[in-house]
Amino acid sequence: MILTAHQPLYLPWLGLFHKIYLAESFCLFDIAQYQNKDFNNRNKIKSSSGDLLLSVPVESQDHFNKKICDIRIVPGAWIRKHLKSIKLSYQKAPYFDSLYEKLEKTLYKNHKFLVDLDFELLQIFLKELGLVPSIVKASDFDFVGQKSELVLDMCLKLKASAYIFGSHGKDYADQESFRAQGIDLYFQDYQHPRYNQLHGEFSSHLSVVDLLFNEGPNSLNIILENNIQRINESVLK
Repeated sequence: MILTAHQPLYLPWLGLFHKIYLAESFCLFDIAQYQNKDFNNRNKIKSSSGDLLLSVPVESQDHFNKKICDIRIVPGAWIRKHLKSIKLSYQKAPYFDSLYEKLEKTLYKNHKFLVDLDFELLQIFLKELGLVPSIVKASDFDFVGQKSELVLDMCLKLKASAYIFGSHGKDYADQESFRAQGIDLYFQDYQHPRYNQLHGEFSSHLSVVDLLFNEGPNSLNIILENNIQRINESVLK
């Protein structure tokens, strides 16, 4: 079984969906320590005045000592502001109406925990892209270790035969320990595509909503463009 994992992200970027496409199973790694100014609670869209960062406010007390699954959202006007920004930015996009209604319905559920919001949004985007991976949450297991050891323990307990790291995985993965357990590795090197956008010059590394609003049913093909589309022996380490 080919496994990949990632921390929960708010309105994720395209590269995450490429990793999920390549894998047979995806682990939402919600037991990682929350990081300030990471993308767990924020991401960028493209407005008429340029890239716009949307951030979900979270409780700050002891948040550096908490796992992402324990991070609570601060209720308030942020939902209305996010939806207003999305609407103003994309209401003229060809595939606006259907996706916007789903985002609006989800955000107005007033989730208490960030992971629940991120996970529900992720499921919407996967469905829009036609992706149906097996999904588990790390918080439902008892993975142990740090960094490379933690990933290896996850692979063993989930019975993975291969694991897909992101591009930074080479910086900390103990590749020999994976090989010793019969687990092959692939390190993603995502090549970001260009596609039709509103508001002038192309902007890269935005939320997947930018692609979905502009390209609709062609979005998955664009995500895969100029990237590996199948894990086989020739690309495994």
